[in-house]
Amino acid sequence: MVPVLTPLALIARRWTPTPRTLRRAALSAVVMTVFIIVTGGAVRLTGSGLGCDTWPKCTDESLFATPEQGLHGAIEFGNRMLTYVLSAAVGWAIVAARSTKPWRRGLTRLAWAQFWIVMGNAVLGGITVWAGLNPWTVAGHFLLANALLTVAVITWQRTREGDTAPRPRVPRPVRKLSWALLVTSALVIALGTTVTGSGKHAGDSSDVPRMPWDWADAAHLHAAAAWVVCALAVAMWLVLRVVDAPDDTRARARDLLIVLLAQGGIGYVQFFTGVPEILVGAHMLGSSLMWVAVLRLALSLRERPPAAAETLPVQPGSAVAAAV
Repeated sequence: MVPVLTPLALIARRWTPTPRTLRRAALSAVVMTVFIIVTGGAVRLTGSGLGCDTWPKCTDESLFATPEQGLHGAIEFGNRMLTYVLSAAVGWAIVAARSTKPWRRGLTRLAWAQFWIVMGNAVLGGITVWAGLNPWTVAGHFLLANALLTVAVITWQRTREGDTAPRPRVPRPVRKLSWALLVTSALVIALGTTVTGSGKHAGDSSDVPRMPWDWADAAHLHAAAAWVVCALAVAMWLVLRVVDAPDDTRARARDLLIVLLAQGGIGYVQFFTGVPEILVGAHMLGSSLMWVAVLRLALSLRERPPAAAETLPVQPGSAVAAAV
């Protein structure tokens, strides 16, 4: 009996991406995720969060923004359309991962995980509109976007590796320090949502509910956690030099320090200047870049050399080539 091939399996039979193409496909998902996080912030900062009255349509009668909704409607609808661009980038990563020879099941699953997170966050974005920009759903929408960024960065890193078991490149205490840095950085991002959720940029000119605490207190707590991240990042940079870690790992620790320095400067300037929209947007970009830098540093502490089987060509019509 001839097996029935899925569209992805048919593409995989006829196309094999080069390693460079595979990496570019994964990187495109990372870039688009950062971009849509920033543009999502722009929707809120321009007061366009309810520019479209409902979801999935923009109005009860129209799928698209109408002239009556003005600039706010165009901004909100434009951000919704970017979801399709993001989906295309993730789709490219899925097709490239599935078409790699030999087929890398784990890499393909990571790419598919991005797709399901995109779909889930699109639904959560709709719920956010239905809830009138409730700050808790807005925070969840942002955090889920960062979950997508996490999987996208891991996928990108895995395109550069094999599928063998991870092998540490630094001593165990250094890896534990990295975990502390990861957890604290995630906490900083989460605390950042409590600042925006209680601050003045509610996302719409109407009466939008806010989180029940003073935004300045939330900002101070967010800054305290950020200082802990900075201390851990400096400690990591020093420790990596002491243990003579690989050059690329030390370079990523240096990059993280540079991002943190810029992000901290923007954060303090925006606080003392009344949180102007342009600086808040820059701070959101910095948040994404910080998280990417933290993830890349953590992932550089181990390696996955390619297995011998990964270098062998797959014969056309084999069970691996025809699998879904």
